[in-house]
This record gives sequence, C-alpha cells and structure tokens, in this order.
Amino acid sequence: MNSPATVLELQQRISAMQPLRLHERTLPTAPELAPLLPGGALREGGIYSVSGSWQLALTFLAPVSQSGAWCGIIGCPDLSAEAAAEVGIALDRCIIVPNPGNRTTAVADMLSGTVTALLTKFPAEVPPHDAEHIAARLREQGSALIVMGDWRRTDAEIRVTDSRWLGLDTGRGALRDRELTVRSNDHRGPRTHKIRFAGGHLAPQQSPVRLVATR
Repeated sequence: MNSPATVLELQQRISAMQPLRLHERTLPTAPELAPLLPGGALREGGIYSVSGSWQLALTFLAPVSQSGAWCGIIGCPDLSAEAAAEVGIALDRCIIVPNPGNRTTAVADMLSGTVTALLTKFPAEVPPHDAEHIAARLREQGSALIVMGDWRRTDAEIRVTDSRWLGLDTGRGALRDRELTVRSNDHRGPRTHKIRFAGGHLAPQQSPVRLVATR
C-alpha cells in the first residue's frame, strides 16, 4: 500500500466508482456530531482537527462511507479495520494505509484529491507549503480532511477533555456505554458538548445537549 504505483492505481479505481455529486456544500454527517461543527455538518474543502479519541475521529467518516462515497485512513498503524467497522464505516468504501512512514504527507496529498473524507495522523508538523497544497486539493475535489492532532488552519478544533464509561452489566463487569466531554472551537467561539457511545455506536442524547460557551 505504500508504493506510488499502488496509490495511483487506487486513485483511478476510486474516481471511476465515486457517485456523482450535485455540488453539495456539505457532506453526510451524523446528527449527534452536528453541534461540534459550524453549519452542523462536514463542509466540502473543510479541515477539522480531533484530539483525544480515535473513536470520535472515526465516527466522522461513517456517514460518508455509508452514502456510497469513499473515505480513507492514513498513518494509524494501531487502528484495526474492526475498529473502523464498529463505528459504522463501510469497509468496502474505505482505504486504510496504516503506516506510510515518511510518505504520510505525500499519500495524504494524493488521496485528498480522490476520496471524499480522509482521516490522517501526521508523524510530524506538515510544512506550510504542503499544508496549503493539501487544502487546495480538498477544495478542488470537494472533500474533507480530519486530522488526528493539531493543524495550522482548521474549520473547527475538536478536543476530548474527559471520558467516562457507563452501565456496568450486572454480574459481568462489562462497561457498555461511553460518554465524552468534548470542547469545540470554531468561528462561533469555544463550546462544550457531551457525546455518548453505546455499543461502539453514537447514541442520541437522552436530553437536549446544553452547549456551554467557554472563554
């Protein structure tokens, strides 16, 4: 998966299989994640940073792949295909390049012009020129980039500040649900949210989420 020839071959195959898009400005997004994002959805050409939870980062890709579009996961060697499937990612619409090493930026640049949503963990800070080139490719393709970690310019910064497990099964000692406290920061200012997972999937809040503006 690391050779340029292999990536180019994948690009050609995916371009032929991508569903036609009618110039949408937003991408499919789970309603539970809408409060984290300006406009309530991933935006074409948008860049978002996520810190503190692979589970949360992966969840942004699920609705995109379920719609029939392609997504990609780059630079996450410890992340299994099973973990991606558990949050709802359609594996037959997902390219996983687990360990591109020092070619992470080059692979991300190529796939950002091919897939509709891309999750990437860069091993080091991306030089400004390369970051601008990736951003331009995203805008041209109408795709979104989710960066695990920091990025120079983002549409939203999303950071998990607390995580707790809920719902011990009686007699089993198994933790079933997980609740994340998430801090988002975008043009609306910083806010705090609660995101809950049940059995690995996003769960609707039992009561309306109260957004807390923080300074």
